[in-house]
Amino acid sequence: MSGKPPVVILCGGFGTRLGSETDNIPKPMIPVGGRPILWHIMSIYSHWGFDDFILALGYKADRVKDYFLHYRELNDNLEIDLGTGKHRCLNDCASASWNVKLVDTGLNTLKGGRIKRVEKYVASDDFFLTYGDGVADIDVRNLLEYHRSHGKTGTITGVNPPSRFGEMMVKGRRVVSFSEKPQVSQGLINGGFFVFRNDLFDMLTPSESCDFERGPLEELARQDRLRVYLHNGMWECMDTVRDVNHLNRLWEDNRAFWKKWKD
Repeated sequence: MSGKPPVVILCGGFGTRLGSETDNIPKPMIPVGGRPILWHIMSIYSHWGFDDFILALGYKADRVKDYFLHYRELNDNLEIDLGTGKHRCLNDCASASWNVKLVDTGLNTLKGGRIKRVEKYVASDDFFLTYGDGVADIDVRNLLEYHRSHGKTGTITGVNPPSRFGEMMVKGRRVVSFSEKPQVSQGLINGGFFVFRNDLFDMLTPSESCDFERGPLEELARQDRLRVYLHNGMWECMDTVRDVNHLNRLWEDNRAFWKKWKD
């Protein structure tokens, strides 16, 4: 096998920490700037030339399928003949040249099982993997190049997490500067932008109870089969309602650091 690696995106979780936000839609479909955060993640990869996506679905899989089945109609202007009911897209908006496989991997399946259940759709020696809730100003071409340079099974992107609280610089009682969500300069965390060789699949089963971080990743680390790609730029994830509001404010204020593509 060879060729350009596909992008596997885990889209099946319940998103329980978002409360009522995920009552009707899955977490990856929560909008940022009017489009699902999933679309933003896919646009990051597409900007760097990776347009083959495999979406591992679960909770409310039908909502993700419906979005992509009607993608052109939802994202373009339309002309509709009310007499016949026929319609056509006016092609006023840029059309994505994405190939998207939508795979239902089960409602209660843990991440490892979801990854294993999409194995047959991965037709290359390696593949990207990411969660459906994180964005970054990351060059995924460099990530892939680094992964292929070290010959190990997997590469994890290490990021500096944003602070959960605003940071103030003060002199006496005077506030000199304020940053709402500054990047933490110490302590890397898993940023969710992975690359793996196909031998990862040998460590997984299609069982609902097959986890990913607990078990396979821990074992890869013990066997010295993991490397970290250091991303010194910006990264954010959507864990809470506060995160949803923050990402939307960044987009509305033209401060969406992850947006490298042209409209």
